[in-house]
This record gives sequence, C-alpha cells and structure tokens, in this order.
Amino acid sequence: MLAISRFRDQGDGFRDEAQPVVDWWSARPGCVSMDLVQNLDEPGLWAIVGRWASVGAYRRSFNGYDAKMLLTPLLSRAVDEPSAYLPPDEVGENQPRNT
Repeated sequence: MLAISRFRDQGDGFRDEAQPVVDWWSARPGCVSMDLVQNLDEPGLWAIVGRWASVGAYRRSFNGYDAKMLLTPLLSRAVDEPSAYLPPDEVGENQPRNT
C-alpha cells in the first residue's frame, strides 16, 4: 500500500518539523519505507511518501496517544485529498469519498 501526504508552502522549518514524523512512522510495524521528499519544480511543495505491508498496518499506525500527539499537528496541514493507494486489482469496488 502506498500513502502520500502532500504539504504546500509550510515555511522554512518544515523539513525539521516533518522529519521526526517520518522517523517515528518508519519504526511502526508494517512500514516498508518512508520518505520526506520535496518537489523539483515547486520548492514549497513537500510530500511524505510511505509504503506499507498492508492497509491495516497503515491504519493501525494512527492508533495511540503517541501517534495522535505527533501525527495530528503535521497531518492537519496536509493538502486535503485522498492519500492511500493500492494496485487497481486490489482495490475492489471503489466508492467515492463523499457518499
């Protein structure tokens, strides 16, 4: 499973703020890889890109006090868009988010 959270125009300190989230998430069970990346053409556009062993592992990474305290302040500023992806043959019937 691929998870992408994008951030736009977060200021000069964004890298220092996001790196602890990336490091913490990297240590969660089921995390295959986690990267903080910056857009080549628009330097104010950043993303946290994670690969997870399963949807369940990704969703469980949001559980608990430590997750809420660390993830919520940063992820609340992410671009509001769907962020979880699977290969099409694994998605099944895909329902729109607003139904």
